[in-house]
Amino acid sequence: MEFQQQPTTQFLTLEESAKVDAALLSAPEKFLTRLTISSLRVLQQIAKENNVPVEELTAGQIIAWFEKDGKIRREKGVEEAFLQW
Repeated sequence: MEFQQQPTTQFLTLEESAKVDAALLSAPEKFLTRLTISSLRVLQQIAKENNVPVEELTAGQIIAWFEKDGKIRREKGVEEAFLQW
């Protein structure tokens, strides 16, 4: 199951970030909201690569995906991994 990250992959758009900033939330709640939106993007990618709906992902599939992405980062460099940090 090969995957390619699009160069424009964003985990939180500027518009979404502005909406979170404008929300009547505390700083920790804003952080958690941003994290949740970003996590959804990662889960969507994992589901796409596993050809299953997000709702059907298992913990094992998520763990395996992170292991695979980490291996790509270590062996081929950050630019080749989906999560580029």
